[in-house]
Amino acid sequence: MATDQEEIVFAPLGGLGEIGMNAALYGFGPAKKRKWILVDCGVAFAGADMPGVDLILPDLGFIEKHRADLLGLIVTHAHEDHVGAIAALWPRLGCPVYATAFAAGLLATRRLAEPGAPQVPIKIVAQGSRLTLGPFEIEFVPMSHSIPESNLLAIRTKAGVVVHTGDWKLDPTPGLGRPTDIERLKKIGDEGVRALICDSTNILREGESPSEAQVAAVLREKILAATGRVMVTTFASNVTRLRSVCLAAEAAGRRIVLAGRAMERSLEVARECGYLDGVPELLSLDSFARLPANKVVVLATGSQGEARAAMSRIVRGEHAVKLAPNDLVIFSSRTIPGNEREVNAIVNGLILQGVDVLTDRDALVHCSGHPRRGEVAKLYDWLRPQVAVPAHGEPLHLQVHADFARSRGVEHVLIAHNGDMIALGPDSPTHLAQIPSGKLYQDGELILSASEECFRQRHRLAAAGIISIAFALTAKGDLAGVPDVTMFGLPQKTRDNRPLGDVVDRALFETLDTLPRAKKRDADAACTAVERAVRSAVAAVWGKKPHVHVLAIEV
Repeated sequence: MATDQEEIVFAPLGGLGEIGMNAALYGFGPAKKRKWILVDCGVAFAGADMPGVDLILPDLGFIEKHRADLLGLIVTHAHEDHVGAIAALWPRLGCPVYATAFAAGLLATRRLAEPGAPQVPIKIVAQGSRLTLGPFEIEFVPMSHSIPESNLLAIRTKAGVVVHTGDWKLDPTPGLGRPTDIERLKKIGDEGVRALICDSTNILREGESPSEAQVAAVLREKILAATGRVMVTTFASNVTRLRSVCLAAEAAGRRIVLAGRAMERSLEVARECGYLDGVPELLSLDSFARLPANKVVVLATGSQGEARAAMSRIVRGEHAVKLAPNDLVIFSSRTIPGNEREVNAIVNGLILQGVDVLTDRDALVHCSGHPRRGEVAKLYDWLRPQVAVPAHGEPLHLQVHADFARSRGVEHVLIAHNGDMIALGPDSPTHLAQIPSGKLYQDGELILSASEECFRQRHRLAAAGIISIAFALTAKGDLAGVPDVTMFGLPQKTRDNRPLGDVVDRALFETLDTLPRAKKRDADAACTAVERAVRSAVAAVWGKKPHVHVLAIEV
């Protein structure tokens, strides 16, 4: 029941129940007069189960209806799962966007540089600063992560302080950017924290995450020891890792060649922000063929097996970079769940070519940007929240994190999923009525809802193919000319070695021969009869029912 009670609510639209697609609403005020801020607006990447889909975006329909009360979109950091949907969805919101210089730069050179991208008003905020939007005061607290300028948000209202961690870890030597501001976190804890909305990505792992400095040392060791070409692939946004590879290459007397536009854009922004000071000039792809094998390190995109990225094209022999036996490829990345098959295909392709492959299974060539249990425990000890809501994770992560929060003495622990709305304070936290939520799909240039029939049709086509039949009938119902039959995605022959096309032809002609003349004079009736007969005949010899499309015209 709506009341005039001023309260702060948390309403995730993405990122709770899955990895990625992060989008979280915070509202303050009476139920019918709430003002809102949106924290992040990211994407998830479609798997093989969504043919034709490029990206998955959060459905912002709820806040679109309340856009007059949306005061701003706050960016915690520039990873795609936090900012990747802004260009596509911002026109539905129309609010100011607040981001640090690095995040704004990446947005401008990536998503907002695409053809037809909107002119998004981005307001630059500095780490450590505070921003007032209506009833919210938002403090940007520096946090270590696998990208510069990641922030925890301390959101202050009359109902207390809510801490939204974003992505973070405790890394005293992050390589680039500011380390986690532990002293500031302790002071916020002393101020009193009403609720903590915390990253759950690595809550299943004990201990603490290794430092970027440790990874840099191992990369330097491996590149110094290499005798042939070296290629390193990692996330294009991990500027710290890219810088470490560049410095290791310089120490080994090698030059860096870039293979991948995404890396070029990230490094361009990093240089503008001063993060590549002391890094020697990087070479374009044209330089690769002119450099001796022991004088080159290639930085390549495609660590997740993306078909159009440099790594996949190199393995397929469709790229200017050519590798030879005993060259070394380092995967300085982790495989995101769902990408295993694509990444394994690249690894296996490299091995078949005689290339040496090094992954994080073999050496510390990658470390996560997310906190393990030991780091999360310290954060709870510093902040001492009254309420905990696990975020950024699949259901297992959220459940384990909830149990962990209770073990740290948190009085109120609530599990939320996308579409839940939780009143965090000032009264006892509780679940309120659900709000609309869901997923949108970027399909080429279009943004489509999950209910679109085309997605179900693609699944059916992928499973059983399609048969297209066209024929002409005279006014008397006689067949005019030869029917045109085309099959896509079906086997060529039956189990007894008959051409499947013969099965289709026989069902087609027998149906037309036996169909009453009155029905043959009705093109729709003739189409329906042929469709059913062909589907049934093919199913009898194949065991699957294809999609059959029939077109009849009268001549």
